[in-house]
Amino acid sequence: MKRLLTSTLVAASLLLGGCGLRPLYANGSKGAVAQVLADVDVAPIEGHNGWLVRNALRDRLQATQGGHGAGQRLRLDVRLEDSITGLGVRSDDAVTRERRTLRARYQLVDAASGEVLLDATAAQDGGIDVVGSEYSTIAAESTTLERLASGIADQIVARLAVFADRGGGQPAPATPAP
Repeated sequence: MKRLLTSTLVAASLLLGGCGLRPLYANGSKGAVAQVLADVDVAPIEGHNGWLVRNALRDRLQATQGGHGAGQRLRLDVRLEDSITGLGVRSDDAVTRERRTLRARYQLVDAASGEVLLDATAAQDGGIDVVGSEYSTIAAESTTLERLASGIADQIVARLAVFADRGGGQPAPATPAP
């Protein structure tokens, strides 16, 4: 029985190795993905929610920049749309549940030429219980916005990493001098 289990595990590992999966961040800071992410500067984003998203993005990208400032070759432009919708309504027309939705449209732009390399969207939403205390409701809305900003940043960086892994955003090869 042990021999059958061992041979099954070996066969499964051989099949998995041939499926073409490879690490996204292969070669660490020298890999293509890390190099592209290190070249990204996040442009200022309007509003408090923009400040949260920009800081979350910069936190994630700064790790690829070796703890240094933002990259110079690529610029990330982000526009946000934030909405709160009442869902649960009591018989006295008081809202008991809200949904906060944060949507981002972002563009990865070559800073030198102004060419848009990537144009995509990301969205997150979260539920908020509306209670009798106005302070508690405002605190819940604020906490939800912080979580949504973090989630949006995660989605954007993941999409940028996949874009870089597929060859996008790579610097143009240097032409030899004549």
